[in-house]
Amino acid sequence: QVQLMESGGGSVQAGGSLRLSCAASEYIYNRNCKGWFRQAPGKEREAVVLVDSDSITRYADSVKGRFILSQDNAKNTLYLEMHNLQPEDTAMFYCATGCLNCYGGSGCSYWGQGTQVTVSS
Repeated sequence: QVQLMESGGGSVQAGGSLRLSCAASEYIYNRNCKGWFRQAPGKEREAVVLVDSDSITRYADSVKGRFILSQDNAKNTLYLEMHNLQPEDTAMFYCATGCLNCYGGSGCSYWGQGTQVTVSS
């Protein structure tokens, strides 16, 4: 049973924007520490942005000023607005909740299946 569902990925040209969504069941959504991760081909998965139960948000340096995380708690949905996308942003993007470490994003209990973002130059 899929408990986290990402959507909104696609192909854009450099400089473009996309908005990803992550819909979750209420139980899964309300787990402490949730966020977005990405994995590019041949690279390790990395945390893009994490938000804890106090709504403190931490962005990876590579996306600061370009990506914005937002939440709609009434819809149990997490969003990621991505602006000024670059080819190096090309990756599979995943949302996750219930992460034990809200600095590095390790130990997340629940994962979505991912949505592909491809940025062409």
